[in-house]
Amino acid sequence: FFWVARMIMMGLKFTGEVPFREVYIHGLVRDAEGQKMSKSKGNVLDPIDLIDGITLPELIAKRTSGLMQPQMAQKIEQATKRQFPDGIPAFGTDALRYTFCSLASTGRDIKFDLGRIEGYRNFCNKLWNAARFVLMNCEGQDTGLNDAPVTLGLAERWIISRLQRTEATVREQLDGYRFDLAASAAYEFVWGEYCDWYLELAKTTLQDAAADAAVLRGTRRTLVRVLETALRLLHPFMPFITEALWQSVAPLAGRTGATIMTAPYPTPDASRIDAVAEADMDWVMGFILGIRRIRGEMDIAPSRPLPVCLQDAGDEDRRRLAAYRPYLDKLARLESVLFPSPGEALPEAALAILGDLKIAVPLAGLIDVAAELKRLDKQLERTEKELTGLTGRLENPAFVERAPAAVVEKERARAEQLRRELAELNAQSERLARL
Repeated sequence: FFWVARMIMMGLKFTGEVPFREVYIHGLVRDAEGQKMSKSKGNVLDPIDLIDGITLPELIAKRTSGLMQPQMAQKIEQATKRQFPDGIPAFGTDALRYTFCSLASTGRDIKFDLGRIEGYRNFCNKLWNAARFVLMNCEGQDTGLNDAPVTLGLAERWIISRLQRTEATVREQLDGYRFDLAASAAYEFVWGEYCDWYLELAKTTLQDAAADAAVLRGTRRTLVRVLETALRLLHPFMPFITEALWQSVAPLAGRTGATIMTAPYPTPDASRIDAVAEADMDWVMGFILGIRRIRGEMDIAPSRPLPVCLQDAGDEDRRRLAAYRPYLDKLARLESVLFPSPGEALPEAALAILGDLKIAVPLAGLIDVAAELKRLDKQLERTEKELTGLTGRLENPAFVERAPAAVVEKERARAEQLRRELAELNAQSERLARL
C-alpha cells in the first residue's frame, strides 16, 4: 500500500493526474511454514533458482553470503540442507507463473513450497504430451478445413460445450481479478476434461477401422480446434509453452497469424452449449468411474474384461447404454452386460450406484478370495500401525504446542485420511469374506 500511495502522490504532485485507477494487491508470499521470507532468516527463494534450478552448495552459499548476522549462517545452512537436500530442480518459467496465478487470491497470504510448483510443472508436461498426441493423429490428415461433411459424436459435442462454459468462467474471473479462480477453471478443463476424458474417448474413434470418414473428420477437427482454443485460454498464465505449441497446432485448426500473442482471446458461444450432451456424458463417465472404482477396490487387473449386471435400469439408462456402448466397452473393459429380472437375486457382487441404476460386478471367479483377504489383512495392519503412531503424536500436548501449526494440521489431515482408508478396507474385507 505504501508504494501505491507514494506513486499516486508523486503523480498528482508532478503531473496533476492520478497515474492509475485500478490496483491489484496480492497476499504476502511466505515460506512453507508460514514464515515471512527475509534475507536474515535465510529462507528466501529466488525465482530464477526455481526456473533454472540450483545445486545445494550453490543455494547454501547464496543464502549465507552477506548476512547482517553472520552467526546465523550455520543455522541457515542446516535448515537449507533439511528443506532442499538435493538442491532445487528446474521447474521452468511457465510452471512458476501458473503456480502464483493459482495462489493469487485476495486477502490471503501464500504459503509457498516446492510441492505446489511441481504440480504445475506436471501440468505443463501434460499439455505438451496432449499436443504431441493431437499432432501425431492430425498432421497430414483431414481436420475439417474444407466443406466436407462432419459428424460430431457425443464426446465432441460434450467437450465443445464444456469449452464454452470454461471460456465464460475464465473471462468472468479475469474481469473480477480472481486470477486464482481463472487459472483453476482453465486447469480443470484442460487436465480433467480434455486430457483425462476427451483424448481417451477420441482414441476409440481414431482406432475404429470401421469409423465413417465424416466421424473421423469431426473427431480430428474437434481435437485441434479445442486444443488451439485452450492454448489461447492458457496463454496469459503460461506464455512460453503455449506459444511453442500454438505454432504447430494453429494451422491445423485453420487459424492464421504470426504469434499467439496477437490472436484474439477466446469468447464463449452460448449456442454451442449442449446440456443434453453434458448430461449423457456425465452418465458415461459415472459408469466408467464406477467400474474403475470396483477394479481398484478388488485389485482386479485393468486389462481384464468384466461381466456386469445392471439392476433397476430405466429407459434413459438403456438408451445411453445402447448409444454409447463403444465408449463403455473400451474404457470400462466390459465383457458382457446382463439385465436381471425385477426382484431377481444377484450373486455376491461389488456394486456401484449411478442414480437409480445399480452396476453389479459378480466377483466369483474374478479374484482369489484367500489371497485378496491376506493382502487386505496386511494393508489393514500397516494402516492401523501408522494411524496409532499419528494418534499418539496428536494426543501428546508437547507435540501440539511446539510443532508448527501447519505441521500439526497436516498430521491431523493425514490421520483423518487413514481413518477413512481403514473403514473402506474393513468394508472390502467383509464383502470378500461373504463370497
